[in-house]
Parts: sequence; structure tokens; C-alpha cells
Amino acid sequence: MVHKVKGAVVRSKGAPVTLETILVPDPGPGEALVDILTCGVCHTDLHYKQGAINDDFPFLLGHEATGVVSAVGPDVTEVAPGDRVVLNWRAVCGECRACAKGQPQYCFNTHNATQKMTLEDGTELTAALGIGAFAEKTLVAAGQCTKVDPEADPAAIGLLGCGVMAGIGAAINTGNVKRGDSVAVIGCGGVGVAAVAGAALAGATTVIAVDIDAKKLDRAKDIGATHTVDSSAVDPVEAIRELTGGFGADVVIDAVGRPETYKQAFYARDLAGTVVLVGVPSPEMTLELPLLDVFGRGGSLKSSWYGDCLPSRDFPMLIDLYRQGKLDLDAFVTERITIDQIEEAFDKMHSGAVLRSVVEL
Repeated sequence: MVHKVKGAVVRSKGAPVTLETILVPDPGPGEALVDILTCGVCHTDLHYKQGAINDDFPFLLGHEATGVVSAVGPDVTEVAPGDRVVLNWRAVCGECRACAKGQPQYCFNTHNATQKMTLEDGTELTAALGIGAFAEKTLVAAGQCTKVDPEADPAAIGLLGCGVMAGIGAAINTGNVKRGDSVAVIGCGGVGVAAVAGAALAGATTVIAVDIDAKKLDRAKDIGATHTVDSSAVDPVEAIRELTGGFGADVVIDAVGRPETYKQAFYARDLAGTVVLVGVPSPEMTLELPLLDVFGRGGSLKSSWYGDCLPSRDFPMLIDLYRQGKLDLDAFVTERITIDQIEEAFDKMHSGAVLRSVVEL
């Protein structure tokens, strides 16, 4: 059976989002059909729209989603119809060299659905991050579904599917922030503010938020930053050092992903400290650092992929903390919108007016 549903599609580089009828097949082996409840408007979707990921147009956008499993294919045991799930783009294979080493959070061969969703004329769609959740239904690999508490607000917990998990994980998993640490986060969009929340959750006693936008700094303070730095007015490296006894922070997280912010992170960390890159650079960017400084400052330079998360482990744990009032996921939901407001939501995100617009289907 083929399901005809409404979905948000971008047909060519830079084209506006259009609502189209898309055809979603019943699940085959290893696949799950999911009725989408909510989907956050993430910067990665804008990258797809702009052709910054690849040129496999047309794209079915959306990936930061919560839904209910409506059907599963043969041999699927992870989830069953009726399960509330958060979708993820790390469906671990269990067989690659990372999984074989007991590090499935680095799985190099994550699964997506084998069948393609299409437009009515048969044109195959590329689902954003293998999900394509700006639609009433989507088809994914069953491993992309993480079963979660059905009582939790889907708009809030769905953000764990990408941006919020990337930020929290950058602090807790990649940065290994510990109780009493000092942490600086450069860039306070959705991912950066999530990194602030993650640092606070891990017990950091000094959490420094750095940005050029006063509104973003205020949001970061509301969600756990102990100090803020307006890097349009002061040198952020000097400011971070001043706030950490002249030494620099134990962990500095670059949530922007530009050479200049990475250099700030590198020089703003303490000796033997850790730099975490979670902001996504564009392909043409290059970095130049004195090799002697890299050697002489010691420590770790890390990149964080999806917050180095394991969805089956991290999503339920973070949702439990949310239900206990220890992690304010509601604070990330700036507005709830309909599927025909996605283009406006991209504009608001680009201007910094929102942390997340969440589409409710």
C-alpha cells in the first residue's frame, strides 16, 4: 500500500519550500512507518535547502521529530505499532569497526530506509538525514526510532533528535565535562545553548556563554550560563581567561564552526584543556594554527558528531531528567507552527529570533 500525504519539499538549490503530495510506501524489511507529531526547524534543513549538504534534489526536509509508529516491516523487533518514538540519524549497524570496538556512538555505517519516498510523478525524494519528517508520515529504518515516554511533550523531546542532543552531548559526551569544571561555549544558537545546558547539567561551576547577540546571551543565562561575554564588544579570549583566574576554561565548545571562532576556542582553554568543535564548517573553510602552540598547549582537540550520542542510551535518560524537572527542554521551544510556516521559520532562525520553531502536524 502507498500512502499519500502532505510534505515539505525543496526542489532546487535556494528554492522556496513547497507543500507537495508525497507517496510513502509501506515498510519493508527493517523499516518502520511513522506518523509524525512534531518536527523542529533545524539549521541543517536550511543547509539542505541551500545546497550546502549535497545536490541530491528534491529534498524532503525535516529530521528533528517525534512520532508514533504505525507499521513495521518483517523482522523488526526494536519497535511496534503504537510506540511513541523520537527519530534519530544514528541507527547503529552493530557490525562496523566502531561497533565491533564497543563504540556504537561512532557507528560508520548507520542505516536508513531502503525504499524511497517519491513525488506523485515518481520523482524520488532525498530525505533529510535519512528521515524526511516535515510530512504527515515518513519511512525510516527501524533503528532510527527510539522508543520514549509517551507522556512527555512531543514538541520538546523531539528536539533531542538533532540540535539539543548535539549541544548537550558536545558538553557531556565529547567534552566530558565534570563537576567543578569551567566551560565556555562560543555561539549561543540552539546547539550552543544546549551545550550550556549540558555543561550545567554535568555540574560545571563556571559556564561562560559567548555571542555577539544580547538576546542569545540572555537565553543562555536563563538556561544555565553563570557568565556571558559579548564578543562584539570585548576580546572573548581575554574575557574567558579573566573569568577563569587567568588560566582559560577546562572545556571550550565552538558551536559556530568558523576558523576565527575555533582559534578563539583554542586559545581560550586552559593548558591541557579540551576544545570541542560542534558547529559545522562549510567545505571551503581552512584552519591555520602554529604547530608549536598545538604541541605546547597539550590537551585535546575534538570534533563532536551528533554529540557523540547513542540514541537508545541518551534519549530516554535525558527525557527522564526532563520529566524530573532537571533539564528544561521546554525552554528550547520558542514557537509552535504549522507545516505551511516553515519558510517563515527559516527566516526567524537565520535572524536569531528563535531557538526552535516546532512544526506540529
